[in-house]
Amino acid sequence: MWNNLPSDLLANIFSYLPPPSLARAMAACRHWHDCGRTSAAGYKICGHQYPPWFIALPTRNNNLCFVHNSIENTWHLLNLDHVPSLTRPVSTIAGHGLILFKSVGGVPIRLTVCNPFTGWFHPLPLLRKPRTNPAVGVIEGGPDRFQLYVAGGMSEAASSGAASYEPTLETFDSKSNKWTVIGSMPVEFAVRLTVWTPNESVYSNGVLYWMTSARAYSIMGFEIGSNKWAELSVPMGDTLEFATLITRVGKLAVIGGVHGGYVVVWERGDDGEWVMIEKIACELGNRFMSSKCVGIEGCVCLYKEIGSGMMVWRSDEDSEDKWVWNSIEGCNRVSGKRIENCPIKGLFLHPNLTFSIGLKATTEIENKD
Repeated sequence: MWNNLPSDLLANIFSYLPPPSLARAMAACRHWHDCGRTSAAGYKICGHQYPPWFIALPTRNNNLCFVHNSIENTWHLLNLDHVPSLTRPVSTIAGHGLILFKSVGGVPIRLTVCNPFTGWFHPLPLLRKPRTNPAVGVIEGGPDRFQLYVAGGMSEAASSGAASYEPTLETFDSKSNKWTVIGSMPVEFAVRLTVWTPNESVYSNGVLYWMTSARAYSIMGFEIGSNKWAELSVPMGDTLEFATLITRVGKLAVIGGVHGGYVVVWERGDDGEWVMIEKIACELGNRFMSSKCVGIEGCVCLYKEIGSGMMVWRSDEDSEDKWVWNSIEGCNRVSGKRIENCPIKGLFLHPNLTFSIGLKATTEIENKD
């Protein structure tokens, strides 16, 4: 019967498989491989019907990528030899299964996207306004579209003087494959986003948010519809050991380490007030007090080094409103080989086995139309 199924029906069946099972099915024969690569299978994976995977990128080695399979609770090692050495991960375009990288080394920023599971790597067009070290934001508009926002940064030095802060905002649309300058921004916001914004952005209810790391912590928000900027305070912002923005059931939330060994989660209500909704026990909090944090809708992870283990806070399978904490062992061995412990940058994404997202070939001429 399997040999006689029409390709579209077989692809639809494959679309219900979790990523590891789909990968195994695609390895069976050429026909199954072609069916597995169809857009239907890719789009179903983008639908987030399975939990996200944790991506661990060693901070001192740009060519390795450790992946935790949340379905089978296993670690895997991927090679990223195609990623240039002078790049650093910014965040993920999670629903598309992509990692967003930026160029480093004092040169104007150039963004690239990479699918770590297929090896697909694609440089994006140059920005309209060359700048270094801006804040970068991500908004996903469905399985076949995403938008990037770049704010602030240092402009190129003029012939008559030094570089200055770039008080503009521009956006990239994957549909048009072009950058567009959409307006100006307060200079003081440009300064803070340039100097004090090391973490990825969060999008909630029409607003793109960044956390600034200067003590006290604060939040910069850009309302997409009105092109307006605003600053939000962070609860206990002047005393937190660390603070990260996340979304929880669509609402903006902050997770932070409080002096004394506690990790606390606050959620912003419809009235704009912060409400504490979770507090980790002191013994667990002490373990991750100097940790890093990354989140995605439905899941948050506290981590340190690759071998130190992680604490994951995710929505319960039976109730979206109920979240539970689980521990995950660190990665000490992969395929029987010992892994040296090292600092990492953690990210979440949903694996996607399609090879591209329809972006056109990039040329510098396209960006100067």
